[in-house]
Amino acid sequence: MISRRDFLGMSLGASATLALPPEVLRALQQSGGKLVQRAIPSSGERLPVVGLHFGNPPPPDHAALKAVLKTLLDSGGRFLDTVHQSAAAEEVTATIATELGVQDTIFWSSRASPAGPPQPGAAAAKALMERSLVRFKVPKLDLVQMNPMADPGHLAALKEMKQEGRVRYIGMQVIDDRQYAGLEAVMRKEPIDFIGIDYSIGNRGVEQTILPLAQERKIGVVAYFPFDAGGLFQRVGTTPLPGWAADFDARTWAQFFLKYVISHPAVTVVRTGTSQAKHMLENIGGGTGRLPNQATRKRMAELVDSWPLAGTPGPSAPQGAAVVVPAAILDRYAGEYKTASGSVTVRRSGSALHVKSGHTQEAPLVARSETRFSDPWGAIIEFQLDAAGTVTGFIMQEGQLKLQGSRIR
Repeated sequence: MISRRDFLGMSLGASATLALPPEVLRALQQSGGKLVQRAIPSSGERLPVVGLHFGNPPPPDHAALKAVLKTLLDSGGRFLDTVHQSAAAEEVTATIATELGVQDTIFWSSRASPAGPPQPGAAAAKALMERSLVRFKVPKLDLVQMNPMADPGHLAALKEMKQEGRVRYIGMQVIDDRQYAGLEAVMRKEPIDFIGIDYSIGNRGVEQTILPLAQERKIGVVAYFPFDAGGLFQRVGTTPLPGWAADFDARTWAQFFLKYVISHPAVTVVRTGTSQAKHMLENIGGGTGRLPNQATRKRMAELVDSWPLAGTPGPSAPQGAAVVVPAAILDRYAGEYKTASGSVTVRRSGSALHVKSGHTQEAPLVARSETRFSDPWGAIIEFQLDAAGTVTGFIMQEGQLKLQGSRIR
């Protein structure tokens, strides 16, 4: 059995690239055969279940990113997502694809609602889609998603572009569970093709209503953050992979986590994020071979629920559960923090923390524990305290990207 530690050969988030040991490479190559494919409910078109996202911003090593994308395509994948990227980050992704000459091979997933403060009307959405078409150098966008809370004009623009044949599929994406009611309303009312949601074995809230509704309404599902923004790897630590994981061809923890998400019948494709080809190969293994059945999924979830949350001592609630944190505790986090890319301001507003970085729009945080919070884009913020309980800084993590902030006042 190959452990995550053996496979990575390094700590999570390290930037060095190491060669895979021959025995690991052979095991992964033999582990599954072809990627599982799922039918898009509204059309029947089949899509490989493992996709890719380069992060926001992407790591600077373009040669490594090219190798990652090539690994995905060589393994039968083709879903490339830019939904949570800035314009500059999307430009990087587009450049990598065009330099490889594969832009026409890719299933492009992008967005119609601009980042930052809401921009009203159809014109803003159309302008964003037109820019994506130019960046990707393609005649049509495969999937374009918007937030259900955005201006209704954005959906009108999407419908118009789809009718013109310039957009193939329309989607709604939400990664803040407080917006699920709005998403559900759109799913029941509008003829959309996809939803994009935050879903992992540690964040299973969408299993109650959203995923069954997607099946009922014949809506495809893009699963974001299958590793819970890296939190699952922090929680598992050095725990060995259970022997029964071999029953569904999981040879690493990454494949264990991915196979849980992919085995839900509502899920069409899962978006993974990595900047290293060997991690992409490992993720491909999560979408090949056997998948866990319902009884095994229950066993997997019970195992993960028995682990402590990242940064907390001992068992606690499942990762996806929001908690209520007293105002006095929230107040201790309010202040200014310095990071390698600038400053971050944290303030309390009522019963929640809000975070603002540079010129970006202020965003609310969801409390997952007394020290751990998540932002609307899926990043996890873990506040650091010294022995006296004084806040010294935070660690923000999204996928394998990590940012550290130091308290300055």
